[in-house]
Amino acid sequence: MAVDMSVTFTGRTLPNPVMTASGCAANGRELHRFFDVSRLGAFVTKTVMMDARSGRGTPRMAETSSGMLNSIGLQGPGIRAFVAKDLPWLKSVGARVLVSIAGNTAGEFADVAQVLAASDAFDCVVGVEVNISCPNVANRGLVFACDPLASGKVIALVREQLPRDVPIFAKLTPDVTDIVSIADAAVKSGATGLTMINTLLGMVIDTDRLRPQLGGITGGLSGPSIRPVAVRALWQVTAAMRDGRFQTVPLIGVGGVRTGRDALELIAAGATGIQVGTATFNDPTAPQRVLTELEALAESHGVARITELVGVAHDRMVIP
Repeated sequence: MAVDMSVTFTGRTLPNPVMTASGCAANGRELHRFFDVSRLGAFVTKTVMMDARSGRGTPRMAETSSGMLNSIGLQGPGIRAFVAKDLPWLKSVGARVLVSIAGNTAGEFADVAQVLAASDAFDCVVGVEVNISCPNVANRGLVFACDPLASGKVIALVREQLPRDVPIFAKLTPDVTDIVSIADAAVKSGATGLTMINTLLGMVIDTDRLRPQLGGITGGLSGPSIRPVAVRALWQVTAAMRDGRFQTVPLIGVGGVRTGRDALELIAAGATGIQVGTATFNDPTAPQRVLTELEALAESHGVARITELVGVAHDRMVIP
């Protein structure tokens, strides 16, 4: 018998747990040339802000030995252009959409959410991913997700602008001392799920010119090298929820997923959903391939439903 690959997030059931990762497939049209994006559990959009942004100066990408650095700077057309063009197109092809939003201030996050909720194509939105892993210009450029109070404020304001049945996922950065405290603050403020993890802050030096390779100096590290960090973060937050330290919510795992086996590792650590990002740069069919491989692996483990494997590694620890 085929494995039931469906997963549920706060009352929203998706046909499978595999999604794109924000920023790695634009807003769908490019990837749709390679496979039908409606086959995925959800399509995650590039992070959209209130106004159009040109992004950071070039060069904006650099390869590493096990991934890549990007310093794009949340380039995009702004929320009004997004709801006028991109969201209706995604709806027209039958995609279930997880919209990634951000803001320079906590109030701007809420403004973006308000415009999104009022859009004509909002009924294809299965959730909102709140990218709090970006700088807060009102607070000396500190990243929202590095501070529990700032994280909680953003989530609370976004929650006020969205219908109560729309899931909100706070996207967390691994560049913190205690990711559990940030997760706790986000959930207590209204997040109904968490996405872990965003890129890690990194830097590359051009050893021929002996200067930073990126125009923005630092950038976000993604790809295979960060998967163990994602597994660790998922494990820690799942363990904290199992211990009753804060309310249990579904987790979306992201970071270095290239194969079904990579996806299964994140699921075993505690993720209900999986996002595929950097892998699409060299294999645009990666999300669909990961889904096929994941289903075969789940079947090999003899489960009837993929959800039986969520967090299973916590029950199989080797006791010394």
